[in-house]
Amino acid sequence: MKSLVILISGRGSNMQALLEADFQTDRITVISNNPHAEGLTLAKKYGIPTIVVDHRDFPDRETFDIALAEQIDACQPKLIALAGFMRILSECFVQRYLGRLMNIHPALLPAFPGLKTHARALQEGVKIHGCTVHFVTLQLDHGPIVIQAAIPVLSNDTEVSLATRVLQQEHRIYPQAVRWFMEDRVILRGNHVEIINPSNSGTVLYSPGLP
Repeated sequence: MKSLVILISGRGSNMQALLEADFQTDRITVISNNPHAEGLTLAKKYGIPTIVVDHRDFPDRETFDIALAEQIDACQPKLIALAGFMRILSECFVQRYLGRLMNIHPALLPAFPGLKTHARALQEGVKIHGCTVHFVTLQLDHGPIVIQAAIPVLSNDTEVSLATRVLQQEHRIYPQAVRWFMEDRVILRGNHVEIINPSNSGTVLYSPGLP
């Protein structure tokens, strides 16, 4: 069964990009740890079933993850996509779905794992920034990379402007990564990902530009 579960905590912009994408799936379910997440309302507008597993109802992370896993397993997903899911997952949870748990991160991993990626990129003065779709492993934001998108950092960029342009790329590459997975075109080899028949343009990005 090509079922997809999307985990969200907030507004669900990457969730929306996945819902609007062109890939085949038997069923999509959206699950949130936040009963007030804007993405839940948005998912319902698309006719997508939603489930809430409020982390505040559980005494610890492990108990919450067990309850969350029960809801996920009932959906029999081929893939679980984290789309702004703001919870650090336990070791048991990650091991349970290893190779089927995908995340979008707003930086070019392995650079800038964790939070405040755009502010840190500006502080470090990098010339190229971007986003990464990767498989989730026990090491936070260090799983095998599926696809990345890079953009130049402009001289007048602020944290907000940079985040906005990176988010546009997130909405492009996350659906592509999910599509490849659903089409069985993603092959995991240790810490490396091979894509069967990708469309490589061979374009090189220079920042600042070369003459």
